This record gives sequence, structure tokens and C-alpha cells, in this order.
Amino acid sequence: MATMQPKRDFRSLNRAIIRGEAGKKVLFQPRIDCWYTDRMFRDGALPAPYDKLDRHDLYCTLDVSPRVYEYNGCVQAYDKVPVKRYNKRISDLETEVHIETPVGNICYLWHSNDSNGGSYFKTWPAENEEQLKTMIWLENNTMWRWNQAHYDKMQEYWGDLGLPSIFVPRVTIQKTIVEVMGVEGTIYGLTDFPETMEEYFEAAENSVMRMIEVINESPLEWINFGDNDHGGVLSPRLFEKYVLPAYLRRNEALHKAGKFTFAHWDGDCKPLLKFANKCGLDGIEAITPVPQGDVTIDEIKEALGDEVFLVDGIPAILFDDIYPEQQLLDTVKELIDKFAPRLILGISDEMSSTGNIERIKLVRDFVDAYNASLD
Repeated sequence: MATMQPKRDFRSLNRAIIRGEAGKKVLFQPRIDCWYTDRMFRDGALPAPYDKLDRHDLYCTLDVSPRVYEYNGCVQAYDKVPVKRYNKRISDLETEVHIETPVGNICYLWHSNDSNGGSYFKTWPAENEEQLKTMIWLENNTMWRWNQAHYDKMQEYWGDLGLPSIFVPRVTIQKTIVEVMGVEGTIYGLTDFPETMEEYFEAAENSVMRMIEVINESPLEWINFGDNDHGGVLSPRLFEKYVLPAYLRRNEALHKAGKFTFAHWDGDCKPLLKFANKCGLDGIEAITPVPQGDVTIDEIKEALGDEVFLVDGIPAILFDDIYPEQQLLDTVKELIDKFAPRLILGISDEMSSTGNIERIKLVRDFVDAYNASLD
């Protein structure tokens, strides 16, 4: 339960920056969930002096803004035709997930980790064409509605710490890779039954467009495409054929309602950077420069130009003590110099479990001094 109040109004600064109303001021918005959740999983508490704090109060204490994706529950999926869903515990780490529909049944294994709170698919919801046809029916049967009670609860909890955000389901082929068939299954599917694969892509995107209709009637202002696009898996050819048209369609609809859109690209992004300013996006989240990623800050700047926001930008490993503090600060300065005012500064992707939480304060103080110099 949150007990603290934020020391300043990060929500308004976040809004002003994405609307182009903050001059060249910068918001530092680090994601530290991995650092936080791994410690809670392992020890049940954070190290002193943060041991009594939940996530909200940790951000208040650090005096920085979270990226508040907890608003995801504001837009809820429901089935137009009733579907039976249930789980069966197989072992301490494995759960069998069942979905029974009028056109077929889905069963897959969900596996938990014993070292952290993460989990993953051990088998996939669709491992053949017939199962994918059932997934098509499920997408066509998915409707969306607004949950005002959840929105009000999040407003009360997060307050002015950050601007409410939500991420929509992954796009076409990327959703199939991460959530439905895996990498090999998706590539084999495109070879063996391409028409069914493309029918699934269309059904999944039509579901997202129904979700966007609800979002556009809501007070949510900046919308994320949580795709995890990675050039090592998603080739430029596949991106151009399947992702780019879906991005353009989504962005056209969201921009008509005045929403700010940004997509999550992580992993190796160099092969995809040529599309960065062709997608209709307002920003891209989590592109990671060297020494962690495969692109330089200059290459990112060239790709985004003066139109597309960079959201994040600091390589996560620079928060580890093996890298000098000055290297971290030099990177922060370079990012601000090259990207402000089209910058929401953060960690690409998150600070790891081995990161030094005190380095968050180091960057905060640097950003505060920079912003003060603009007044």
C-alpha cells in the first residue's frame, strides 16, 4: 500500500513533453521492475534503506517517474461467445492451460522459473494449422470494454508519479512469434500454410482495432505497442510485409483521437532502424545503444530524425558497477544533446538485478541540473 506522495508532478511534465509544450526539458523515467521483482522473489524485501517500500514508494523515495503500465487493466477483453477457460496444476513449476471453444480446444504448458518471478511457454497454444484456426476464432470472438473502476484505482495509487499508459497486444507476426507459435513454428507456418497464418494476423489486428476504439474514447493519452521487435528474429522483409502496414493502420486510428503512440523495439535493432520514421509512430521505446545493443547513438538519431521521440536510450548495463559512473553520465549528456526535446529518458530496457540503484539518483541529479539550466 502506497504511503508517500511524489515530491513533484511528473505526470504533467510527461504530458507536456509529448505534446511539445515543455521546451527542451527532459523527464527521467527509469524502469526498475526487474531489480525490484527479483529481490522481492528472492528475499521478500528490498535492501536497506528501501526495505519497507513498495514500488510506488520506492519511486517516490528515488524522486523519479515510473512508466505506469498498470493501467493495462482499464481495457478488458471478453468473449462474445462463451469460452471455457481453466488451469490445471501439473507440478510446482508447470501449469496446463485449457481453452475450450465451439470450434476446437487449446491446451498448452506454462512454466514458471525457480530463480525469479518470470514464466514462459513450454508448449505453444498453436502447434499446427488446426490449432491456429481455433486461435483465429478466439481473436474474432474477442471484444473489449472500459473498466472505470480499475482506472480510478490506478489514479488513486499512482497519482502524479507518471502519465497513465497502456500497451496494446503485439502486432501480427510478432504476436505469433512470442505468444502463439514460437519462432520456429511461425516460420514453418508461413511456409506450410501461409494463407491461414495471414488470416490469423488479420483476425488479431481486427481485435486490436476494436480495442483501439475503446482506448480512443478513454482518457489514456500515450499508447504503447509492446512488440519487443528484435532484428535477430524479425527480418526486414517480414517487418515490411506484416508489421509496417499494421503499424500504419493502428497509428492512423489512434492519432485521430489525439493519442501519442510508441512501440517497444529491443534486442538488435540495426536491421529495422530504416523503418523507424516510416511507421507513423510518435516514438520508439527501448532501442539500446552500444555497449549493450548493436547500434550507436548517432545511428539512432539518424534513423529517428527530428520527428520521432526516443523513449529510454540509456544502456541498462551502464547502471552496473563494472562501468564507470562517468561513462553513464557521458551517455546521458549525449542523449539529451542529440534528442531533446523529443526524449523521454529512461533505461533500455530495464535496470538488471545486478544494477546499482544509487545510480538512479546520479542520473536524476544530472537531469535536474540540466532542466534547471533552462529556467
